[in-house]
Amino acid sequence: MSNQASTKNNQPEVDWAIFIPAVIIVLVCAIPLMIFPDSAAQLLVDGRKAIMSNFLWLYLSVAIAAVMFCLWLAFGPYAHVKLGAADEPPEYSDAHWIAMMFTAAIGAGVIAWGFAEPIYYLQTPPMGIEPGSPKSFEWAHMYPLFHWGIMGWAIYAVPAVPIAYMLYVKRYRTLRISSACDAVLPAKGRSQIKTLIDIFIVLGIVGGVATSLGLGVPLLSAMLATLFDIPDSMLIKMAVLCLWTLLFGASVYRGLKSGIKVLADINIALALVAIVFVLLAGPGIFIMDLTVNSIGLMFGNFISAATWTDPIENGSFPEDWTGFYWAWWLAYTGMIGLFFARISRGRTIRQMVLGVIGWGCLGTWLFMAVMGGYSLHLETTGSLAVQEILSTQGMSFVNALVIQSMPLGKFTLAVFTLLSIIFYATSIDSAAYVLSSICARNLPADAEPKRWNRLAWAVLLALITAGILQSGALDTVMSMTVLSSVPLVPIMILLCVSLVRWLNQDFGHLVSAKILVMPADNSHSKITDN
Repeated sequence: MSNQASTKNNQPEVDWAIFIPAVIIVLVCAIPLMIFPDSAAQLLVDGRKAIMSNFLWLYLSVAIAAVMFCLWLAFGPYAHVKLGAADEPPEYSDAHWIAMMFTAAIGAGVIAWGFAEPIYYLQTPPMGIEPGSPKSFEWAHMYPLFHWGIMGWAIYAVPAVPIAYMLYVKRYRTLRISSACDAVLPAKGRSQIKTLIDIFIVLGIVGGVATSLGLGVPLLSAMLATLFDIPDSMLIKMAVLCLWTLLFGASVYRGLKSGIKVLADINIALALVAIVFVLLAGPGIFIMDLTVNSIGLMFGNFISAATWTDPIENGSFPEDWTGFYWAWWLAYTGMIGLFFARISRGRTIRQMVLGVIGWGCLGTWLFMAVMGGYSLHLETTGSLAVQEILSTQGMSFVNALVIQSMPLGKFTLAVFTLLSIIFYATSIDSAAYVLSSICARNLPADAEPKRWNRLAWAVLLALITAGILQSGALDTVMSMTVLSSVPLVPIMILLCVSLVRWLNQDFGHLVSAKILVMPADNSHSKITDN
């Protein structure tokens, strides 16, 4: 009898202290957006502008610091610390690890932005470049590689390492991100501080995911409308949202290994086919030439792009784009950090950091270079008036009509539509998994939250997205991310400091600098003349 009671007490349960406040805040945000879409959306936009006007420097500094911290982790004294037991192999093969990592972290964002983002930059180029000039085309192709490259993936890698260290070195029996801050939190009031951290993490994830779905639903709706030659409408958007909720709800119900891993594998295969198809069926030589040029342009201007605030002319490009992107990556750090940590057991710190940044950059650069290059080719040759479509029909129809312009138009659009559905489903069910994990107690690293908890977050994510869709404005979508990212900045700092303290405590004596001298009686230290 006592054994049964003990087992019951050790089962994963919902932590209502985190779950209830988080749900209330989500509902407080979602309901006004649905009832008063214009007024609520304007509040979000005003908040975003205030944050970016005053704290752009902070977001740029955080991204630079993330890269520097990752370099120290990968090449510093603790690079070979294993996240697991000495004889423990990686839990997932490299192929499965990369597939799950990429699809969970990016989703269909690369499709949503891949075709359209360069066209935005053509209309409002950075660095004072003249719109429509040859130079504007080059920078329009380069900047997506910058925004979806090294700095973004470094932001993802930073929280993943301390969380993995907490799970597999310190052997914490929890999947809460706040516990990875233990080394720097005071003893007095620690429980309350950790609860607050977890609530902020949950809200950051909700804001980031809501942005992704707020972009993804109109994208898929426009694809379906174009595919079947029917008018786009809110009814189609809501139908798409319901379909997605059912799909990723079923996946997250099945769990990590049987649901998410399978979708990720399918997704990567389809993505590679799509990239190869565009290269072979489209202007492959033009895209490759442009990509090589953009890589050189990016690395040649890396520091200036990473630190450009436009303080004299006071243009809006850094706030609207670079600042927004770093905020978006930050908003997702809670979800991605925990998910990356969960699937990285058995790897070293160096393997984890370089794998996240290296494979992540390779995947996003392939997508953004190929898709963006194709859009720019259509615009330069006059084959499709992409800028005009963006101005008159919006971002979603840019993607749909550009894809349809490819060989086998309708079929190609159908394949990309399927790819988008699976991409988003994989990303969102990962989010629901992480959210439910944070809202659970007594949850070991190798266990999964209660199914109803996972399903509840799938529904709540759909609800906040429905609210965002009511406004129908890109500014509203982007503003949600920026606002939700603010608390993540101090949390990132806490995670880094906590990890460094743990590493110093556990391994500092093994890597501390020592003075090495030759023994006094060593014959090799003497020089003799013959």
